[in-house]
Amino acid sequence: MANSDKQRVLFEDLGAMPYQAAWDYQEKLLKENVKKKTEARESAIGSRQSAVESADFQGASDNLRPATTHHLLFVEHPPVYTLGKSGDMANVLITEEERVARNIEFYASNRGGDITFHGPKQLVGYPILDLERFYTDLGKYLRNLEEVFILTMAEYGLKGERSQGETGVWMDTAIPGRARKICAMGIRCSRWVTMHGFAFNVNTDLTYFDYIIPCGIRNKQVTSLEKELGYTLDMEEVKAKVKANFEYVFNVELRAEELAASI
Repeated sequence: MANSDKQRVLFEDLGAMPYQAAWDYQEKLLKENVKKKTEARESAIGSRQSAVESADFQGASDNLRPATTHHLLFVEHPPVYTLGKSGDMANVLITEEERVARNIEFYASNRGGDITFHGPKQLVGYPILDLERFYTDLGKYLRNLEEVFILTMAEYGLKGERSQGETGVWMDTAIPGRARKICAMGIRCSRWVTMHGFAFNVNTDLTYFDYIIPCGIRNKQVTSLEKELGYTLDMEEVKAKVKANFEYVFNVELRAEELAASI
């Protein structure tokens, strides 16, 4: 039975999808939520005036709550490098000709962060959340996203860590020359509605990272669950653990949603 005290988040596994298509879908969901919030605020202006005239302040308060919809999208992309809005093209170490020859796409994204890689056997997740219904604190949101993967890694006997001043989930941050990133994060937020999110290396081909300076951070490595554990993981098992930990950390209920026909 569903827990009525928890907010619902619509979950969709998009499967294998090109980066641009997933980006467009995120933008669509974000704009729908921003529109709802705008309409709610406009309605609230009228409600406040009516409340003053009728002294029905409770009714005015109720109209301040927009009916936004939370989403969590899972996806795997074909090989692609994405550059954050504050990123530096100097962190791309191959020429455009070499990149095209290797069938790696490139996009300048509107998320935060620098250069990263998305590809097959990597779990990419895009939460579209209205943070005004949680908390208006982007730092807390990112720390909570990190916690989801720290908990997931613990289920495999691995210690995930935070690196001071660097977003994402790492391993062995205190050991010189051993620090390595296993989950990258970069987000965008508009009217407190989030998009973009995380990239968790599960069975990812890490050689793609040789052609970039991941996240613009020099002298640090990247890793994957497969590399750390020494065996190939079941992606569906990993997804199930991430979903459960997302529900726990954000205190929400994920509800499966059929893939929208309009994508």
